[in-house]
Amino acid sequence: MFGLLSLAAIPAALYATRLKNVNLPQAVGGEAVVGTLLGLIAVLLARGARFKVERTLSRAGEGTARLGKWLGLLGICLGLTAALSLAFFGLLLWSE
Repeated sequence: MFGLLSLAAIPAALYATRLKNVNLPQAVGGEAVVGTLLGLIAVLLARGARFKVERTLSRAGEGTARLGKWLGLLGICLGLTAALSLAFFGLLLWSE
């Protein structure tokens, strides 16, 4: 669930730019923080779930834990990419 929320932070940030008081750099900064944190939470929860699955005999939920881990990692990567793009945007504004 947190992995999907970390990926949903991107469209939410783009929708936030349509609001009157939010511009694109602010929305990207918010997405970078929220997407990265939610992705990190997803990876940590998936790690705990995989630990619990390994202690059971039926191994039920192993695929779900793996999917949560990959969605969390994707959310972390997209959040860090947004932070990197915002840093380069700031660098370009600073060099003008």
